Amino acid sequence: MRRLRLLRAPAVLSGCLCALLFLGGAPAHAHTALKDATPGPGDEVAPGVEVLALTFGPLKPGTTPKISLVGPNGTAVSVGQPVVAGDSVVCSAVAPLEPGVDTLSYTVVSADGDTQASAFQFEVAEGAEAVAVPAACRGLSLSAPETVKVEDGEGDGDMILGLGRGTALSAGGAAVAVLAGGGVLARRARRSAHGRRPAG
Repeated sequence: MRRLRLLRAPAVLSGCLCALLFLGGAPAHAHTALKDATPGPGDEVAPGVEVLALTFGPLKPGTTPKISLVGPNGTAVSVGQPVVAGDSVVCSAVAPLEPGVDTLSYTVVSADGDTQASAFQFEVAEGAEAVAVPAACRGLSLSAPETVKVEDGEGDGDMILGLGRGTALSAGGAAVAVLAGGGVLARRARRSAHGRRPAG
């Protein structure tokens, strides 16, 4: 019976860690989360992409979304100043993309003032399916691509593992919190198991 008790604690700990990882990886405010994109997360597209389009829930009027793109060689790719079509589609012109994996980082503010910052990757490959300019972005006056300078430190030369510094540090902080929580749970499990052992 003692062996069963000792094996039960790691199982509980593993379940708690999985729950923490799931909660930590989910957006804090689902209504602001990315709903669609062109190119989208994990997409494989042909060279020739001219416009990036990100669709969210309603965004706060008067705020300007931030978009940055890092190419396969680790350098920033020029993008134009984002424009919001309707109240939820963010459109931005982009410089020609080279074959390889690109990392797109974004920051938007929802209608109720909550901020969502995240990133995803897509691949540009010869022979892949070409993507057209999304309907919501057609006819907009988009500024020419230029390297976006982000005030909070997510612009050129301030990337960590392909992500903006703020996004990467947030993810790192969540991982540290999960590990710290796991250590506390492990110590409690060990104390509980020792406390139930018969004296002598």
